[in-house]
Amino acid sequence: MTALAEGMKAPDFALPRDGGETVALSDYSGQKLVLFFYPKDDTSGCTAEARDFTELQEQFTEAGAALLGMSPDSVKKHDKFIAKYELTVPLASDEDKSTLEAYGVWVEKSMYGRKYMGVERSTFLINEQGKIEKIWRKVKVPGHAEDVLKTVVG
Repeated sequence: MTALAEGMKAPDFALPRDGGETVALSDYSGQKLVLFFYPKDDTSGCTAEARDFTELQEQFTEAGAALLGMSPDSVKKHDKFIAKYELTVPLASDEDKSTLEAYGVWVEKSMYGRKYMGVERSTFLINEQGKIEKIWRKVKVPGHAEDVLKTVVG
């Protein structure tokens, strides 16, 4: 499978999301979408990232961009995560990891010499036509949401 690159069509998806609804790439047709992939609900880095995007959500909306977070956690975990931190960003659940794989963010990771599969924290800016405008891989959380907003605003 070829790695995704800027300018390519974003892989389609339709997944369950928080609140028991379904979310699909086609829901965002005609607007920009900031799709951020993160490893796990309620961990320090993921919580900070989701809160940063929540804080800036209004500015993203004003700039014509929607936000969507995605992890392999269940909808039930997403609902708890959102309630605990008062998040306003919708969260998609990819328990079978098919979308994570399609975006190339389900990767082999290593911690303390132990190898395991996990989500590489990444963000994709998808334009109004469904093409990938920008990719951030191996994201460091501090300042990331602001960087993405700057790119969206132009």
